[in-house]
Amino acid sequence: MPRSNLLPGVDSLIETDIAIAVTNLCFSYPDKPDILRDVTTQVKMGDRVGIIGHNGCGKTTFFLTICGVLAPTAGAIQLFGKSVIPGQFYSEIGLLFQAPDDQLFSASVRDDIAFGPQNMGLSPEEVDRCVTEALMLTGMEAFADRPPHHLSGGEKQMVAIAGVLAMHPKIVLYDEPSASLDLRARRRLIRFLQQSQETLLISSHDLELILEVCDRVILMDSGHIVADGNPRQIMGDQALMEAHGLEKPHSLMPHEERHHQGRL
Repeated sequence: MPRSNLLPGVDSLIETDIAIAVTNLCFSYPDKPDILRDVTTQVKMGDRVGIIGHNGCGKTTFFLTICGVLAPTAGAIQLFGKSVIPGQFYSEIGLLFQAPDDQLFSASVRDDIAFGPQNMGLSPEEVDRCVTEALMLTGMEAFADRPPHHLSGGEKQMVAIAGVLAMHPKIVLYDEPSASLDLRARRRLIRFLQQSQETLLISSHDLELILEVCDRVILMDSGHIVADGNPRQIMGDQALMEAHGLEKPHSLMPHEERHHQGRL
């Protein structure tokens, strides 16, 4: 069944289909007002949504409010029909930080992945099963007993992802997942995301990754949503992208234009 491209405020979906519902969301830091301004959107279960926008447009803050780390100034957030209460832990949703070093701290890869399930109160047998499954999903079985800080950037990223997946979230928020990865690690990440079964929200400046993985894109600027829909249509609109501080992805450039640029 094809996934839907939704516009902000659409309420025609049945409640059980909606993973995330955000209504009139606002957020301000003490020294930075209006980081988020009246953001309203819905994400359907199984959607893969790219969040794009220039630095400082509110993408990371949007993620932190969705998972309850930050308390909104105004508005409401629901996960599967239940209101998000700031400060509470929600096993339904997992957040991957921009830098895996901010997420990895244990003596071994296995211990890092086990941290989440252990703090969910699972039995040792259940924790072992979750860790084993996460290692297999991310292809990191051979690294289980290695210290995380001895791994490459791409390996650290996959371990951080395994730590999130070990908690069996239904929704995963990826904040700049391809940042600092080399080409091989980036390609492996893209293949992994394409095969993921969770509902995905991916904030990234890597617009080609968004095109390959996501079936919907949200363009943010100055704390609010300015476009929401088909990634190729939105990111292929050069005037729209440039008006909001972004460039049209190279792969969406007409062949003649790319050929001409290559001769300059």
